[in-house]
Amino acid sequence: MSLLSDNQHYQMSAKSLTLGYDNITIIKHLDLDIPPGKITALVGANGSGKSTLLRGLARLLKPRIGTIYLDTIDVFKLSTKDVAKKLGILTQGPVAPEGLTVRDLVACGRFPYQSWLQQWTKEDERLVELALEITGIKYLGERELDTLSGGQRQRAWIAMALAQDTDILLLDEPTTFLDLAHQIEVLDLLYDLNQNQGRTIVMVLHDLNHACRYADYLVAVKEGQIFAVGEPNLVITEKMVREVFGLECQVIPDPVSGTPMCIPVGRKGRK
Repeated sequence: MSLLSDNQHYQMSAKSLTLGYDNITIIKHLDLDIPPGKITALVGANGSGKSTLLRGLARLLKPRIGTIYLDTIDVFKLSTKDVAKKLGILTQGPVAPEGLTVRDLVACGRFPYQSWLQQWTKEDERLVELALEITGIKYLGERELDTLSGGQRQRAWIAMALAQDTDILLLDEPTTFLDLAHQIEVLDLLYDLNQNQGRTIVMVLHDLNHACRYADYLVAVKEGQIFAVGEPNLVITEKMVREVFGLECQVIPDPVSGTPMCIPVGRKGRK
């Protein structure tokens, strides 16, 4: 059972996008189309601009030049509440007020639908419970967020974004600071959301092998520009890794998924 009201897929795109902070320009005249109903991973070296790009797409950073579109509409011409009904956003290292329970956090996802005329409804309650169920944390509903493990907390934040009932989810490094088991747990959850509900997911990932295994589409960013874009088997090459990450590697098929697998070549073991 999907949370999506009408199962609509919005087409997200950026045209001539330039983003930066203070006097520093990070993203420069970038064009990008996000495939609807797919998982897109933004990859690149530290400081390449991938998180800045995601912040721009999420409407958290206003373009200096260019436009971000949802279908044909400039997202900055939409109200904050309207955007929150279309984009679910999970920033890196989100912080909740002390003592907040999991259920209360997930209920925050319904705030865009509240007004003086429309208060909490049975539909709001249904979607909160469904988000808890889909993310597998219904049994943690009354637990305080700061008593949970890292993986459980990340599931709670994703459940909050799910409760917004949006077609598009934007996540900045959702596996950062998690151990390997919890990384896979979160990525499996996002994969299931895409496969079972058709959610469009855009996420920044550091681990190239995770990006190849879970994403349909990769965007490799270098110095604020798109270096390569497309399916993992077309993007992940030894040349790309060398030029984007400054790393010598071998690319072989992943023995589990068959997707490209990047094996770094360090001093130890080098022939």
